[in-house]
Amino acid sequence: MPSPLLAAVIAYIEDQGGGQGLFPTLIDGFNIVRSFHAMMPMRALYRPSLCVVLQGAKEIHFGEDRLDYGALECLVVSVELPATGRIVEASPEFPYVGVTIDFDVAMMREVLEQLETPPTPASDPGPCVFVGKVDDPMADCLMRLIRMAKTPKAIPILYPSVMREICYWLLSGPHGAELCKLALPESNIERVVKAVSMLHVNFAQTLRIKQLADIARMSPSSFQQHFKALTSMTPLQFQKQLRLLEARRLMVAEAVNVTEAAYKVGYESASQFSREYSRTFGVAPKQDVLNQQRLYSEYGSRSVQSG
Repeated sequence: MPSPLLAAVIAYIEDQGGGQGLFPTLIDGFNIVRSFHAMMPMRALYRPSLCVVLQGAKEIHFGEDRLDYGALECLVVSVELPATGRIVEASPEFPYVGVTIDFDVAMMREVLEQLETPPTPASDPGPCVFVGKVDDPMADCLMRLIRMAKTPKAIPILYPSVMREICYWLLSGPHGAELCKLALPESNIERVVKAVSMLHVNFAQTLRIKQLADIARMSPSSFQQHFKALTSMTPLQFQKQLRLLEARRLMVAEAVNVTEAAYKVGYESASQFSREYSRTFGVAPKQDVLNQQRLYSEYGSRSVQSG
């Protein structure tokens, strides 16, 4: 028998026409995913978010690290970063079902400031991704979001309070010390995140570590150390992933050819672009575009890269 939460999510999917793929709700940043089959690894840009598995299992690779999470476990991503996600457990009888919720960092910080006994940040920089359990209070919040998604007029009134509650349970839970690093003002984490944001905006430009380190108010060596600890990548590796993901988007969504996509994202050599693209995605750019189009055809207008 499915849990009440899983049953409610499945009922919502069926109300939307059934099938598989990504099911956006009327709540901004709250999405549902269902897949009848295990999926090949998909490289994507993960936003700060909570990704909950209700049935099936997933894995995520970021940098040199890998995390696995299954039913009633959640992946917490506290910094926007490129990563490879894959649905590893799904079938027509027991499809993968999950939900994703984008974080509001300002709200996270507000809740942290109001905690009577806030968590003590972990001393080590540590990665910005971890897996935790979905307990009863969190499941209750998710159930209320599902009900709320069916009542549009209730969303602007009730959604902020539920999100505050989700932030509270996460910050007061066993991983609060890791998550609170995202919300602490003027911490090393926040300063590195500012540099990461600059890198997101200017990824097509020549990378200058000194400029990023200045934004983070750190020495270049200290910045690179903190950046690697937070993202499991060097700044150069991070930039390369951003470039390749944007190139893929341009080729798939805007029908840009390989050479034009390479130059648009900052490569000076189309052949170097093709080599690095193939190493990252496991297939040449043109073939990858065909694969993405076939995936789009199989799932209609719904992508299943997140969740």
